[in-house]
Amino acid sequence: MKHTLLLLFVAFSQLLVAQTLQKKIAVAYSVLENDPQLKYGLSSLTVLNAETGEVIFSKSGSVGLAPASTLKTVTSIAAFNILGKDYVWETTLGYNGAVENGTLKGDLILTGGGDPTLGSDRYAQSKAEVLLTRWVTAITQAGIKRVEGRVVVEDLLFGTQTIPQGWIWQDIGNYYGAGATSASWRENEFGVRFKAGAKVGEPTQLTSTQPNISNVKILNEVSTGRPGSGDNVYAYSSPYSDIIYVRGTYGIDLNKTIMLSIPDPASLLAEELKGKLTAAGVTVAGVATTTRKLSAEGKAIPAPSKILNTYSSPTLSQVIYWLNQKSLNLYAENILKTIALKQGRKASFQEGVEAVKLYLSKKTGVDEASMSILDGSGLSPENRITTMTLARILRSARNEPWYNSFYESLPSNNNMKMKSGSIRNALCYAGYEKSSAGIPLTFSIITNNYEGSTSAIKQKIFKVLDSLK
Repeated sequence: MKHTLLLLFVAFSQLLVAQTLQKKIAVAYSVLENDPQLKYGLSSLTVLNAETGEVIFSKSGSVGLAPASTLKTVTSIAAFNILGKDYVWETTLGYNGAVENGTLKGDLILTGGGDPTLGSDRYAQSKAEVLLTRWVTAITQAGIKRVEGRVVVEDLLFGTQTIPQGWIWQDIGNYYGAGATSASWRENEFGVRFKAGAKVGEPTQLTSTQPNISNVKILNEVSTGRPGSGDNVYAYSSPYSDIIYVRGTYGIDLNKTIMLSIPDPASLLAEELKGKLTAAGVTVAGVATTTRKLSAEGKAIPAPSKILNTYSSPTLSQVIYWLNQKSLNLYAENILKTIALKQGRKASFQEGVEAVKLYLSKKTGVDEASMSILDGSGLSPENRITTMTLARILRSARNEPWYNSFYESLPSNNNMKMKSGSIRNALCYAGYEKSSAGIPLTFSIITNNYEGSTSAIKQKIFKVLDSLK
């Protein structure tokens, strides 16, 4: 009898705590919901007990809204489940033909396997100079001193569509709009430097690029901005284009490298590998090219008959850490296409999305229709997902063996572990918190079409999230 009474007392106490927390959140959210910045906007908040799945609070939790980069949590969780935390991508170097007296009578072929980190400075093993040296060493150790054929980068594993449906023109020329390819290089971005004019409104001068991209013409239409105006430079290009327009303003007192997307990263990789070979004394008679270009020209696609080197990427856990810490769209989209392949599908954005939706629906019970998405990164403003679905997917990760890796990948915002998301007039957060009463929580909050400054709505959202603590 005493034991039963004790259990009833504990249950009643927990109910009171949950009700108190619910009222606290409801009051804070009501203030945000009625704020003038959301007069013409939409918002939603869902908070779940992360242990039991109980809904602590949910307002408009079944309304699909644009999640921006909080969608990366969905992609990350699907990837951990489907690929595994130790998954690696492989890039192989080989050749066709034969080596006779130091001469390769054939092509050198570098085959991309979808590694988004190839040439990235974020990992010691993946740095461009490290990899180029690795490949040149493998070639020279094979006794090759001259190549009669070409340097070919195989870049067709992911197809030729590098940009998801729904990405906008103002984004795709900039570093965060870099396309997803099976032969990525240097995170598919490069830097440009400007020299401001003597006066506001005067043209700027484009002084350098890093690395040098010889097969792309940059047309500079950037003017000098007022002091303190900072970087308002946008690039406009398309995949595989050889022309990039840069427009906007560059502050007169600014000293910054502006990062743009590389229209054809596989071509740059082929050129750099050929240049590195030449510098090492290996003569290459043929051109540097890609299998996409050869296919477009109606030429045969060479296949390696001999593999000289196989390079393995950092693990998925390491990749997802930077994916979420720095909100790397490229990483998310390459992972999405890799998921499609792993599930026996075509490596397309659409197939990746369908694979993610189907898997998570079966695993967590969320309705596939609550995820109307076009990409894996959240950059498309056409994406829609509900806060209830986001919160439930986040909760599903807590009991997985890889949960700590996922949790550590989330940035700290407002002293909370959560992923942020921001596109035009949309600001969102999704993550985990423990209430003052010790209740573990998972949550998702989305605001769309707010008016005024992002910094102002951000502080108001943080006040709501403070009620979870």
